[in-house]
Amino acid sequence: MSKTLNLIKANASNPKVWLVAGITVAGIIVVAETRRRRKKAMIIKREDFGAFMERFELIPFPQPPPPAAKLPLSGLTFAIKDIFDVKGHATGFGNPDWQRTHEVADKTAVVVTALLKNGAKCVGKTVMDELAFGITGENKHYGTPTNPNMPSNVPGGSSSGSAVAVAAELVDFALGTDTIGCVRVPASFCGVLGFRPSHGAVSTIGVLPNSQSLDAIGWFARDPSILHRVGNVLLQLKAVEPRRGRHLVFADDLFQLSKVPKQKTVHVISKAVEKLSGYQLPKHVNFCLFIASNVPSLKGFCQHSTNLQNGISALQALSSAMVSLQRYEFKTNHEEWLKDVKPRLGPEVSRCVLAAINNTYENVKSLYKVRTEMRAAMQSLLKGNAAFKGKQWNKAVNYYTEAIKLNGTNATYYNNRAAAYLELGCFQQAEEDCNKAISFDKKNVKAYLRRGTARDSLLCYKEALEDFKHALVLEPQNKVANLAEKRLRKLVS
Repeated sequence: MSKTLNLIKANASNPKVWLVAGITVAGIIVVAETRRRRKKAMIIKREDFGAFMERFELIPFPQPPPPAAKLPLSGLTFAIKDIFDVKGHATGFGNPDWQRTHEVADKTAVVVTALLKNGAKCVGKTVMDELAFGITGENKHYGTPTNPNMPSNVPGGSSSGSAVAVAAELVDFALGTDTIGCVRVPASFCGVLGFRPSHGAVSTIGVLPNSQSLDAIGWFARDPSILHRVGNVLLQLKAVEPRRGRHLVFADDLFQLSKVPKQKTVHVISKAVEKLSGYQLPKHVNFCLFIASNVPSLKGFCQHSTNLQNGISALQALSSAMVSLQRYEFKTNHEEWLKDVKPRLGPEVSRCVLAAINNTYENVKSLYKVRTEMRAAMQSLLKGNAAFKGKQWNKAVNYYTEAIKLNGTNATYYNNRAAAYLELGCFQQAEEDCNKAISFDKKNVKAYLRRGTARDSLLCYKEALEDFKHALVLEPQNKVANLAEKRLRKLVS
């Protein structure tokens, strides 16, 4: 032993010795933590995998008498994240200090009531990351739910208990909330299906907010048919809808971030789509460039060394803006309570909370501008284009009108609405939209072509001729502009 100590002392100044020692200690810690988690898993597995923090039963509404149809969720059980209000119970928000300092709820959350009305039975509340501020699913106070598929790994959060309850077959489905991945992450970690609908698609009345601009209600299930049935209820969809043309959009550049080759993924999805009725050929888009072009306010969130048009930097800028927005809204919602109560928080949650509370947020207006432009861009991509390509011109006008309300400085929205107006024969409105598009983008060739077409139809030949000439300056090889320019020149002369 003395020889070993002497050897260490003799080589104490050698950095390689310290490197080997550090790696050894780290290895011991990892092995010990893995054994601790496995041991804990064996203990909890006999009970409920640590998924529940409170057990109770909310009986579903009574089944209507025959000949009425059976309630769509009849016979199913579900659990809810400790963020949903239940009448007579204090909502804990994943933290005992929050639960201690708040009264019991006097109403049940709208989404929970909707499930009860449709025949499902609620059996309790599940563990979550404190204040919905986490992504691992760990909770200092109530313990970390055990991932049934990989007990030595975290279940993911913040809706960890709900995902675990479904994965462990304790319930048929469960509710969670998703702010920056809080349903999608635990679903993937626990090997179940998780769905986050569009923001605002499901009512959040009776749900504690983390960040109201980003919070959305989602749900978990093992069986896709149950996921679908719950979706029909919460999204208020008809059980049988008429078949209609639908589009899938492939974000080609995002597939490249996956370890699975893009061609393989696209092939599998395309084959699946072929078997589904009512779907049209998929559309391909470079999502990063689409965002960069349609969310101009992101430029303020780019690092000086990166170019917004340069691939993934647009997503990085968007992520930075949305995390800042989440923190700002969390601070607005809960700063007073945090300063008054000084709650006990886990280390990771405490770090996130401090980052939110201590920031001054000088660019709040730009945060909301990014949100507005992003929503309008997605509405244009997913709704406006689908209606336009399906030749549903009135719908296209309505979608682009809504997009313009959200972002009134986007030339593309005015330009596309002008195209729909042209198809409907509304030439004056088309001309006005093209005027707007050109005022925001002086080099918009399509806007000049469409304004020229509108003016031609309004018998304003000289003005139309000038538009087609301008289009040719920007695109000398444009055949449409070339033919129109020659025809109008003869008319004017």
